[in-house]
Amino acid sequence: MYKILQIIPTLDRCGAEKQLTLLAAGLPKDQFEVHVAVLTRTGPLEQPLRDAEIPLHFIHKKLKLDLFAYLRLKSLILRLKPDLVHTWLFAGNSYGRLAAMTAKVPKIVAGERCVDPWKSGYHFAIDRYFAQKTDVLVTNSGGVVDFYKNHGLPEEKFMVIPNAVLSEPPSPITRDEMFRELRITPSRFVIGIVARLWPQKRIRDAVWAADMLKFAGEDIHLLVFGDGPERDALLRYREDVCISDRVHFFGNRNDVPRFLPHFDLLWSTSAYEGQSNSILEAMCCGVPVIASDIPGNRDLVQNGVTGYLIPEFGEDYRRRTRELVKRTTELLETPERRLQFGQAGRSIVESQFTLTAMIQRHVELYSRLLK
Repeated sequence: MYKILQIIPTLDRCGAEKQLTLLAAGLPKDQFEVHVAVLTRTGPLEQPLRDAEIPLHFIHKKLKLDLFAYLRLKSLILRLKPDLVHTWLFAGNSYGRLAAMTAKVPKIVAGERCVDPWKSGYHFAIDRYFAQKTDVLVTNSGGVVDFYKNHGLPEEKFMVIPNAVLSEPPSPITRDEMFRELRITPSRFVIGIVARLWPQKRIRDAVWAADMLKFAGEDIHLLVFGDGPERDALLRYREDVCISDRVHFFGNRNDVPRFLPHFDLLWSTSAYEGQSNSILEAMCCGVPVIASDIPGNRDLVQNGVTGYLIPEFGEDYRRRTRELVKRTTELLETPERRLQFGQAGRSIVESQFTLTAMIQRHVELYSRLLK
């Protein structure tokens, strides 16, 4: 049996954290002993890992450059003696690979999960250095490979393993029960957003688009699930445009899959992504998607087949938002097209993004490296 140590900054309810949780819980227990090290803080995904009986180790990193956290992580690696370390995201990749290298771990895998335009030359220099010491760079999208290749990382070290989505049916709930439970008045249409409230998600544009739809006479609710540092600013903006009766923020919830089947559309307005879990989850429920035309989204949303991709228009947010409203109106007024897009999306997820396939690809990767 091989021992695998997964290292990630947090257990927040975000994309990479969800995929790590699915992977750690799903790896065959007769082949792998899996441990998870959390650099900074815990989060909602701690409980699913504990339910799967995955040992958790908290490093309690407090500073960007935290020598003591690095030493605690290295000490953990020396004590566990893993056969392979798999790191996730920039902090996990940096601290984790350095500690694994100095502890002489036989094999190192790193996860680059997103197109990251926020990174500076300093960050890319770190990425390039550690890439030389890494056996395989796992990512979820060809767009991420292209992004890092253009910043000097070796393309031949990348392996693309698409994200997975759970296909378990949500607990039954009717549309009227959803309205009552969320305490909103029934409307003809429901548009959903499931995202962390970060600047990159451009939720402000979505609020403005909802206001335009209301002004045009569309009977809609925009339901926003997720939390983050922009929450207070977004609530103030919602009040400024006088649309609190139609735009609702529900924070982090564990039961979003119960509501997803009742969305008429899912919006994804992000400026950059790796591979969106919320888009996959919506497609799995047969919900058509309107998303920004960026790397990652293009791997999921087939324009005119499973939804629509909205051009960036050279970062002209006015044109982008008007196009979002136009495409939304078009789909709301053609229920047969919504049904067609939803069925096509579900078919794609069921054939290409299953949990079984994602886990099996990692099993094959780990086994090949460790043999």
